[in-house]
Amino acid sequence: MRERCRRAVHVLMPNGEAVAAGRAVLYVLGCLPGYGWTRALKYPPLVWAVELGYRIVAAIRPVLSRFVRA
Repeated sequence: MRERCRRAVHVLMPNGEAVAAGRAVLYVLGCLPGYGWTRALKYPPLVWAVELGYRIVAAIRPVLSRFVRA
């Protein structure tokens, strides 16, 4: 589990279900005010595009971190 958490963000939902990667990001965004529209992205084929985008960003995260300072 530790290695999976190192590779992707995880969210434990109120019903006990765990979601990871792009689906976890969509869940969190869907809980925020003004981001309810992201709930539509959880259905195929849109969720597949979200997951692909998440994987691409996760793969280049070390490079991105050089340019983005928090």
